[in-house]
Amino acid sequence: AAAGKLLVVPVDGSHWLSMQELLDMLQKKGHEVVVVAPEVSLQIKPSKTFVMKTYPVPFTREEMDTVF
Repeated sequence: AAAGKLLVVPVDGSHWLSMQELLDMLQKKGHEVVVVAPEVSLQIKPSKTFVMKTYPVPFTREEMDTVF
């Protein structure tokens, strides 16, 4: 964070909801934030406050929805 750049690999769920607020605040203070997340996720979505990079996973959104 001292360099003004953050790489974040979040976990889906309530942890992400809390972390997203923190990332928004850090971006407002001038930090560059990059979030690395699976391409299929329940709550991790792109935002204007950070750069989103995704990686492939071996299941579809429909399969994940069925499990939950």
